[in-house]
Amino acid sequence: MKYTFKGGYHPPDGKEFSEKKSIEKMPLPKIVAIHLHQHIGAPSKAIVAIGDEVKVGQPLSEAGGFVSIPVHASISGKVKAIAKITDAGGSKSNAVIIESDEKDEMFEGVGVKVDYSNFSADEIKKKIAAAGVAGMGGARFPTHVKLSPPANKKIDYIILNGVECEPYLTADDRLMQESPDTIIEGLKLMMKTVDAPNGIIGIEKNKPDSIKVMRDKTSAIDNVSVIELEVKYPQGGEKQLIYAAIKKEVPSGGLPMDVGVVVSNVGTASAVYDAVALNKPFYERVVSVTGESINDPKNVLARIGTPSSELIEFAGGVKEDVYKILNGGPMMGAAMYEMNAPVHKGTSGILCLSKENAKVYTEQPCISCGKCVTVCPLNLLPTDIQLNVQHGKYEEAEKLGLMDCMKCGTCAYVCPSKRNLVHYFSIGQAKINEMKRDAK
Repeated sequence: MKYTFKGGYHPPDGKEFSEKKSIEKMPLPKIVAIHLHQHIGAPSKAIVAIGDEVKVGQPLSEAGGFVSIPVHASISGKVKAIAKITDAGGSKSNAVIIESDEKDEMFEGVGVKVDYSNFSADEIKKKIAAAGVAGMGGARFPTHVKLSPPANKKIDYIILNGVECEPYLTADDRLMQESPDTIIEGLKLMMKTVDAPNGIIGIEKNKPDSIKVMRDKTSAIDNVSVIELEVKYPQGGEKQLIYAAIKKEVPSGGLPMDVGVVVSNVGTASAVYDAVALNKPFYERVVSVTGESINDPKNVLARIGTPSSELIEFAGGVKEDVYKILNGGPMMGAAMYEMNAPVHKGTSGILCLSKENAKVYTEQPCISCGKCVTVCPLNLLPTDIQLNVQHGKYEEAEKLGLMDCMKCGTCAYVCPSKRNLVHYFSIGQAKINEMKRDAK
């Protein structure tokens, strides 16, 4: 069986810079800025005040609703401020700023092993929610919400995304090789929570070491399988991964649960295990600091709230030819607006590119070659959608499937005219959402 999907493209992957680099633990930062809103949904609400002494893993906020999660202290020390801090994308929002006391003291109970063998589904979800676990594959969706489908939505599969199809990034690859047991135990916990009879771990063929490790570790588990996926971007997209793995199509406007699936990232599964089995909140994550313009590419375990500049410094700093620094990968990442922007729960990579690989182009008129249509993983008509948005015909663009677009960037990558397609799609989606809010 060929595990893939229709469309897509395989750009140069750039994995060679960091794929053989074991995960290194970052030195403790002297100061962290922990944003209260690091997930899809309502912002969390601060429960600490300036001057408070906090310890690692201590809650700094409480959820602002069901689709919301708290954040936790990633270092021990004193709360110096609660202020609006700029994130990597240039947006400002409230963050708790903590100055380290350099003791790294743990909050009571954090890291203590828990016998979870008899936990109910509700108990598991409560632990995951309390730990502030959010999707680490980019979407940052609160994990306890994903694991709470309506009663009429029977979940048959939990699919773990170990694809990491975004070029350059290798954090998930290293995590699978170095911490397979925590990922697998996290998968089992998620399967138990939604009563899913099957677990699948999808990994692209260009990660043979991870495939071997995960297969060895799951060989004795009857209802968990590891599949080798074709190397193609965006193989890790939810809809693409579901189709590649079980040949089911998520309907337009639908969710994976509509076809009996919950998709989660391997890093998220590891965080689920930490939350339930070790009483450990989500206060650190693995980040790839990589690219041809970083002196010593690394995969690092960094505390949430650490300034991005410190990760770059830990990786030897940038080379003279550095042209662009991205938060994330080259396809779906964004140029860093602020170099001291803190690491978030969704920070998968910091990518340093030279001008040659940053690929700066001047947009040219569409030549109607159809390449964007051929590679679109959702079978959309990117050029038609873009033209409608460009001319303010937002309702027509919506009819053509604009709101289904995942903005993976494959169409823009292959476009010989270098049309800024994703830029137009972002504008169109924002405008349609605005129109719907106004209509209400």
